[in-house]
Amino acid sequence: MTAALRRARARDRALGGAGLIAALAVCEALGRSGLVRRTYLPPVSEVLVRAVRLGGDGAFLRGVGTTLEAWAAGLLLACAVAIPLGLLLGSVPAANEAVRVLIELIRPVPSVALIPLVSLLLGAGGATTVALVAFACVWPVLFNTVHGLGETDPLAEETLRAFGFGRLSVLLRAALPSAAPFIAAGVRIAAATALILAVATEILAGFGEGLGIFIAQASTATDGTRDVLAGVVWAGLLGMLINVLLLAAERRLFPWTPEHRGSTV
Repeated sequence: MTAALRRARARDRALGGAGLIAALAVCEALGRSGLVRRTYLPPVSEVLVRAVRLGGDGAFLRGVGTTLEAWAAGLLLACAVAIPLGLLLGSVPAANEAVRVLIELIRPVPSVALIPLVSLLLGAGGATTVALVAFACVWPVLFNTVHGLGETDPLAEETLRAFGFGRLSVLLRAALPSAAPFIAAGVRIAAATALILAVATEILAGFGEGLGIFIAQASTATDGTRDVLAGVVWAGLLGMLINVLLLAAERRLFPWTPEHRGSTV
């Protein structure tokens, strides 16, 4: 990493931190000024203290673990379906044309709109959350895989064919490595979607246990806004941590890509 890039990244982090501190300070001031009732907007300091205390609550942490299990299972299921399907659609134009209309018909359906149907089919439990998370996460991984295959260097493919490699070998040796950074980006986007759907499904479905259930129950309690916001803080921190870890993995695995070039030593 060059010195100029290090300075630029340090400046970006400083600006991001300053913006976050300013936003928290404004919310803290509003919460303590009396302009907004504390039952609607408690001071940020109280919310953060409550969020820290929840880290020592075994029942709460078990709920967070349940949400993360559904998140991971749904994301893995989506990848298991979307990556092979994307490789097929990206390498066989006839297959892509055959299912394009069907995909465009199904893709806009909101996952949360399927909660009643999936609950009837799978019952009240984690299976419903996993299924809905998988449905939502299939699309970014699928489309990134297809797009990545379209970016494969034609010269590399023709060279392998000239040496007698078949279609499958060309796909595995040239197209798949070329598409890998795009697939990884799709997985990172899907990971954020998966966490959103896991928490939202728990809130809307109203069954089982998890971070979403904690937020839903807190919203019905007297003066429960602090707990709701503390749960939201946990959801935000988990989402940020997941994104940071996946982005770091991308930088390490694909340092040659334009967006990551020069970001590692």
